[in-house]
Amino acid sequence: MSVRVDPSLMKELEEFGLKDANKCFHCGNCTAICPLSTPENPFPRKLMKYAQMGLRDKILSSPEPWLCYYCGDCSDNCPRGADPGEAMMVMRRYLTSLYDWTGFSRKFYTSEKFEIIAITIVGLLVGLAMWLFHGENPDMAHARLNTVWPAGAIEIADLIMAAVLTFFLLTNTWRCFSFTMGDLKAKVPLGLYVTQAKEFVVHFLTQRKFGECTDRMQWFVHLSIMTGYVTMMFLVIVLLAGGLEIIGLAWEPIAFQRDVIYPLWHPVRLLGYYATAALLYGTTYALIGRIKKTKAPYKNSHSTDWMFLILLQLTVLTGIFIHFARLLNWPMTTYVLNVVHLMIAVPMLVLEVPFAKWAHMMYRPVVLYATSVKEKYLEQQR
Repeated sequence: MSVRVDPSLMKELEEFGLKDANKCFHCGNCTAICPLSTPENPFPRKLMKYAQMGLRDKILSSPEPWLCYYCGDCSDNCPRGADPGEAMMVMRRYLTSLYDWTGFSRKFYTSEKFEIIAITIVGLLVGLAMWLFHGENPDMAHARLNTVWPAGAIEIADLIMAAVLTFFLLTNTWRCFSFTMGDLKAKVPLGLYVTQAKEFVVHFLTQRKFGECTDRMQWFVHLSIMTGYVTMMFLVIVLLAGGLEIIGLAWEPIAFQRDVIYPLWHPVRLLGYYATAALLYGTTYALIGRIKKTKAPYKNSHSTDWMFLILLQLTVLTGIFIHFARLLNWPMTTYVLNVVHLMIAVPMLVLEVPFAKWAHMMYRPVVLYATSVKEKYLEQQR
């Protein structure tokens, strides 16, 4: 099989944040020290070589960028300062842009100006829609959000947004799966796909492989953010889709608030509190780490890393502020804060979930699943 070499690849990867990969002289220290590298899937050295040699197609089909969780051991022990851990992060951004058939991810990752403008435009459109389509007689004596924005209309808008985002995310994920499986996709029997499906579920929910890294704090922070976000998505979208009223969860980031509050120990409310605490802890830890540059994963943050964390934390904080404004019965403060809250939360969802950082949450377990299917199939063929 012929191999295409693209001499412009390194230059292209620089647009996604690659800086020091040319310093690599393939000593193998990074692969030797990585607790997740295996003989079947060695990294990061292999990907460094692909980048230097311009092997675009090899990178596209490689699972290794998603097998790396960026604990930073490889970068800390690189004798040349090639920062292989950051190079693997760059590969994930690059692959995300290739999976996205719309081309939006590439613009989002390669232009900080485009990223800021896109988020600003979506935020302003949300604010304009909230202003144009509010109720005629808002309650100014009590903080009742549904007198300003009727619950039914908000739920319909929520479900439409969820459907659109799911379409983009799943179509991009299918491309991710197809590139990873390659020619084996059509050869693997359906039964094997079914029996290995547990790999996707386990890795999605637990980030288990990350727990094998030496820096377990990174795994805990990553898991906090992931489980907090998934819990909130479940509360807001899944339960709403099932017809349940999500009441009294003004803490939660993308809450379309309700005017009756559940009892303190209600399971739904406790899940909302967990999600809020987990997200607030995880984003604060990651932001402080990036400001202080305390460890390898935080030393060379891309603009999208900052934007992702900032939007997520602002979404949580504005949700908390709404909660207290409602408890204090400050109507106008509650209504204004709700608009600000959604002007932050909706751009985060619309842009991050299918096209940027949040998409990694789907791609990684999908690639781990595909890798397990391939390995099992090849083992059966021996």
